[in-house]
Amino acid sequence: MELSSDRLVARLEMSQIQSEDGELLNDNSDGDYESLPPHVSVTTHMTAGAVAGILEHTVMYPVDSVKTRMQSLQPDPNAQYKSVYEALKRIIKTEGIFRPLRGLNITMMGAGPAHALYFACYERVKHSLSHIIQSGGNSHIANGVAGSVATVLHDAVMNPAEVVKQRMQMYNSPYRGLWDCVRTVTHTEGVGAFYRSYSTQLTMNIPFQAVHFITYELMQEQLNPHRHYNPGSHIVSGAAAGAVSAAVTTPLDVCKTLLNTQENVALTSVNVSGHLSGMANAFRTVYRVGGLAAFFKGIQARVIYQMPSTAIAWSVYEFFKYFLTKQKLEQEVASGQL
Repeated sequence: MELSSDRLVARLEMSQIQSEDGELLNDNSDGDYESLPPHVSVTTHMTAGAVAGILEHTVMYPVDSVKTRMQSLQPDPNAQYKSVYEALKRIIKTEGIFRPLRGLNITMMGAGPAHALYFACYERVKHSLSHIIQSGGNSHIANGVAGSVATVLHDAVMNPAEVVKQRMQMYNSPYRGLWDCVRTVTHTEGVGAFYRSYSTQLTMNIPFQAVHFITYELMQEQLNPHRHYNPGSHIVSGAAAGAVSAAVTTPLDVCKTLLNTQENVALTSVNVSGHLSGMANAFRTVYRVGGLAAFFKGIQARVIYQMPSTAIAWSVYEFFKYFLTKQKLEQEVASGQL
C-alpha cells in the first residue's frame, strides 16, 4: 500500500510541473533539474547507497591505507612518513604498485550492504522525525538523530571488514590474503576480535555522522535551498561535511585503529599483555605511548581521504536516487498512457 501511494503522489507531483499556459515543462531545459522527489522507495535508497558506498571507499582507498600506517603509534623506521604523497610514493616504490590497494576486496564486500542500510535508514528516520519536529521541514535534530541511528546498522556490518582491512594495510602485515587473515584472527583471537572495536567505532562514528549530516544539510540549505538535483552543491556540501567531521573525530579514529590492529610494538612498550580491548584502555594506551599529539596522528591523511570520499558518496547517491526515481516515474507515466 505504501509503495502504491508513493507512486500516486509522485505522479501527481509530475503532473503539477506545468507552465502557466498548461504545457509540461522540460525537466532539463535551461540547465534546471527536476527536484529530488520526497517519496522515494526503500529499494531506490538502498541501491543508490550501495553504489555510493562502494565508490566512496574504492576511489580514495590508497589514501586510507596511508592513514592507517600514519596512525601507527610506534611505526617501523621504514614506515615513517612525512606526508601522504611521500608515503604513497615510497610504498609503491618499495612494496609494489598494488600494495596501497591491499584489503580493498573486503572493503568492497562490506561497503555495499553497509551503505545500503545506512542511507535507507537515514532517509526513513529523517523523514519521520522531520514531520514530528518540524512539520515536514528540515530539522538539524532530525538529521543528527537519523545519522546516528543509521550508523549503528552501518557499523554492525562494516566493523569486521574494517578489522581485516586495517590488519592487511599495516606495514609488514603477516597475512597472505583476505581469507588467511580471517582464519588466523578467528583461530588465535576468536570471533569476538572482529567486534573488539565496535563500541569505539560507534563512539567515533555517531558524533562523526551527526556532524557530517548536520553540516551537509546546513550547506544544502545555503547552496541548494529548493533541494533540486544540483551536482555542484552535493559535491561541495559533501566535501565540507567530510572535512569537518573527519577532523573533530580523529582522536577516536586513532583509538579505533589501535584496537583493530593490536599493534604489538606499541602495546609491548607500555607493558600491555594479551589483547587490548575497550575504548578507555585504548585512550590510556595512546596517551601513554605518544601523549596528546598521538591522538592526532594521521589527521592530514584522514581529512584528505574524507573530503573527496564524502563528496563522491553524496554526489553519486543523489544522482542515482534522482536517476532511478525519474526512470521509475517515466515508466509509470508511460504505462498509464497505454
